[in-house]
Amino acid sequence: MRRDPRFSPLWLALLGGPLLTGQVLAAPEVHLYVDGKAVATPLHLDKGPVALTHPLAKGSHQIRISDAGNSCGTSFGPSESKPLPFGTAQPMDNCTKDQSFTLRVMLAGDYQFTFNPDTPSLQVLRATKKSEFKRQPPEEPCIQWDGDPVTVSLQGIWPDGTRLRDAYSKQEAVVKQGKLTLTPAKESGGLLLLEPVKVAKPTPFSWDQASVYFLLTDRFHNGDPANDHSFGRQKDGQDEVATWHGGDFKGLTEKLDYIKSLGMNAIWITPMVEQVHGFIGGGEQGNFPFYAYHGYWALDFTKIDPNYGDEESLKTLVDEAHKRGMRIILDVVMNHAGYTTLADLQDLGLESLTQNSDKLPTVWNQWRPSGDLNWHGYNQFIDYQSPNWNQWWGPGWVRAGLPGYPQPGTDDVTGSVAGLPDFLTESTKPVGLPPLLAAKKDTKAKAIPNASVSDYLIAWHTDWVRRFGIDGFRADTVKHLEPEVWARLKQAGTAALKEWKQANPAKALDDLPFYMVGEVWDHGVAKDFWYQNGFDSLINFDYQREFALPQAQCMAGSDPTYASYASRINQDPEFNVLSYISSHDTKLFFGDYQDIPLQRRVANSFMLLPGGIQLYYGDESGRGLAKDGGVFDQSVRSDMNWQELGHGDKAELVKHWQRLGQFRAAHPAVAAGSHQKLSDAPYAFVREQGDDKVVVVFAGRQK
Repeated sequence: MRRDPRFSPLWLALLGGPLLTGQVLAAPEVHLYVDGKAVATPLHLDKGPVALTHPLAKGSHQIRISDAGNSCGTSFGPSESKPLPFGTAQPMDNCTKDQSFTLRVMLAGDYQFTFNPDTPSLQVLRATKKSEFKRQPPEEPCIQWDGDPVTVSLQGIWPDGTRLRDAYSKQEAVVKQGKLTLTPAKESGGLLLLEPVKVAKPTPFSWDQASVYFLLTDRFHNGDPANDHSFGRQKDGQDEVATWHGGDFKGLTEKLDYIKSLGMNAIWITPMVEQVHGFIGGGEQGNFPFYAYHGYWALDFTKIDPNYGDEESLKTLVDEAHKRGMRIILDVVMNHAGYTTLADLQDLGLESLTQNSDKLPTVWNQWRPSGDLNWHGYNQFIDYQSPNWNQWWGPGWVRAGLPGYPQPGTDDVTGSVAGLPDFLTESTKPVGLPPLLAAKKDTKAKAIPNASVSDYLIAWHTDWVRRFGIDGFRADTVKHLEPEVWARLKQAGTAALKEWKQANPAKALDDLPFYMVGEVWDHGVAKDFWYQNGFDSLINFDYQREFALPQAQCMAGSDPTYASYASRINQDPEFNVLSYISSHDTKLFFGDYQDIPLQRRVANSFMLLPGGIQLYYGDESGRGLAKDGGVFDQSVRSDMNWQELGHGDKAELVKHWQRLGQFRAAHPAVAAGSHQKLSDAPYAFVREQGDDKVVVVFAGRQK
């Protein structure tokens, strides 16, 4: 039961004297001050905790709460100037005339401030709901369209008499005197997608025209609630920033037709192997329990994490995707294992690595911080100086800051990513099974004679290909491994997929070899040595960072990018990139401006990009940000917004992306063809590959 705020020490001090009969004391009113300016919305001190949302630009801001006169008793801030962390309620003094908190904002947007006058304290989180203020993207000059019919010159492209169709609106017209006139559908944003009415001969799939739908399995769709709490995993009952949310293979299978409707021909799923069972503390302040819902903290590479499903549900997913002509790309982690958690030590019988375990609950995954502890407090129960750490992964397997283990280095290959145990992939020394797996009763890991660490990792990952027909890998943290290890993984994956196709001829889609795309952090459109070490493509960080926003603002400005990509990528059969506008590690395009018209326009420029593209789940539906608990990338991992897709603006947004995706899927020339600009106003270009030819017209931003 919450204490009545009218009888808090603060409230009593403000009375200042006895009330006369019938006199009503007005509740004191204060304001949030940001950089010395009061936010208009007042905060009333008689209402207990009160929250307001306010937009903040990137950078450092001075934060305090006060009345207009900075009066003692209603002037709240730190006793001395100090940082204001995200997610943790910070104590405040109520007579601070000159001191403010410093809040450092890494990502511009709306932020929620929660002020509790009883304590008093202040907490700040990235907001999940819009405030009345709406950020506007920067102005970008653009050609204008008045809504009238548009005429485009097609001289030398198609002969007179050719009947063309706008794939967006389904209108048809005939080329006359080298020109064609049509009116773009209003909802297209001034776009015409011209294709011959005559049905073209279907073109076999090629990875050169990859359209990849990327999703975090746990955040996509829950098809089987019975597996939501494997290994005693718990909800936190608060913002659920980094708990398991329930998405699984069964749920993904139920949504395959939806993904297919977007024109996607491949699905990239996050790592599916068994993750560490428990949690660590989330963020510098330990604001929340952080589980391995994302898949990047492996415990056992030979098992599917039961939160995602079982082998039968994986088989069904792959088979059903293949029936629809879609490939499955599995995210693989060769660089590191997961952190040590209390649940793992209990489940694996490694109690000798703990201390004070008599103070833990019967099920260690049910531990919760109390008193002055935050979620980092679980560390007090782990004995990091124990001589028994050789029972864990073992010093022949990983670098770790533990007794008897090799210490992490300072370069990309030998360093530790985010403090995770770093596999000794450069070692050629034979090793047995890591001790924790040798003792794990349900593992499928078997000792491999004369095998090194990288030999085991390659064997474990490619076994999924051999058994289930996985079509390709997305390789995590590529630059943190030796190039030759990736080359060996590609070779083994190719052999494994060939074996699966030979054993399952009725299920094989084609004879294409195994595919690998890599995450080399901050890599752009450049063909370098990675392409000689197993990779068919690399993720292109440049497009999101430099081009996505201005080209969404005005598609007519896309031509230099289109021409460059088509020339550099499509002229080289051994070179491709996977471009994106949103990802789980960087940003959510919709998150910056929450602007549905802008999200429609970015579809126009992005979905017509030469080379491969990666659509992050919810790009097509305006999925919003989640609360991040002070860890910025958690905001971009919100649950798929299925509930918003039944009607309204976001349902129409999905239809828009579907039309563009289906056009891309129907015409290999869009992704893999040559590019030639036809005119500036309207902006028009032709793409051509073999017998496939299309013209795209952008009339301009509507006046």
